[in-house]
Amino acid sequence: MNRVFKLREPIIKEMEIFEEKFSSLMLTRVPLLNRITHYIIKRKGKQMRPMLIFLCSKLISENEVNEKVYRGASVIELIHTATLIHDDVIDDSKRRRGFFSINAIWKNKIAVLVGDFLLSKGMLLCIDNKDFDHLEIISESVKNMSEGELLQIEKAKKLDIDEKIYIDIISKKTASLISSCCKIAGAGTGKSKKEIDLLGELGLNIGIAFQIKDDLFDYGKQKIGKPRGIDIKEKKMTLPLIKSLENASAKDKKWIINSIKKFSNDKKVVRQIIDYVKNNGGLDYAISMMNEYHTRSLKILDKFPDNQFKVALKNMIDYVIERDY
Repeated sequence: MNRVFKLREPIIKEMEIFEEKFSSLMLTRVPLLNRITHYIIKRKGKQMRPMLIFLCSKLISENEVNEKVYRGASVIELIHTATLIHDDVIDDSKRRRGFFSINAIWKNKIAVLVGDFLLSKGMLLCIDNKDFDHLEIISESVKNMSEGELLQIEKAKKLDIDEKIYIDIISKKTASLISSCCKIAGAGTGKSKKEIDLLGELGLNIGIAFQIKDDLFDYGKQKIGKPRGIDIKEKKMTLPLIKSLENASAKDKKWIINSIKKFSNDKKVVRQIIDYVKNNGGLDYAISMMNEYHTRSLKILDKFPDNQFKVALKNMIDYVIERDY
């Protein structure tokens, strides 16, 4: 976590202000809801998305961060938190960031309602303040995330995903929200559509590299909040496995597909699949693709003015692919 705190240094004041504003925003007249939102706030993650918003905002406008940007960061955090809660319900996950998930403590019905509350809270924050550009950005992202999740569920049944579909899924599920962070920073500081679109492209490439890195953790030894091999257990076809299948003989391909379909809960079988992927170029290829999107991100970043926030953003982009927890 020390490296994350280092990344926060150029925007430490903005993050402190944001956390205070976000906590106030979560207060309601419903005691149960307040207990749950308090639980969420106390167990917050690294807050990479608000950090990205403030760094992008300062990159393109070194002035003080305005209220609209703070509202945009709150909207993103509300939407992100809502999607995590809903994801835990969908995946029947009992842990989140090392703690019990909302559905594990308060059951699925309440978890879904809390997710809906956070989602609507974010939308209303845009409407009440007439931040309609933010509303458009975030609505597009929510639509994309839903499409990506449904596409992944469909492909998990058929196991017929290729690299193009995989990139489409992670672009929608993960990268679209990170892209929205960058676009919201541009909209919040009154930049042109061309500049906002360029920021969105920056976020999209960061998000794809981020997700490929997450998928690589499935084949490693580090514990990062999800067990090793969980993607295989959930029949999620990620890039290392996709590439290994592409290179596999007909016999090996049939064995892998059959194993995932029928024996994905068998730890021994999962270990065998992981070893196969490692030994047949799947990991190396995924790492090369992650590095390609990392390079694309840096090339886009180079188009922006030189300042300390550009340096900080480069460090954040590097962190995305170098993190090991």
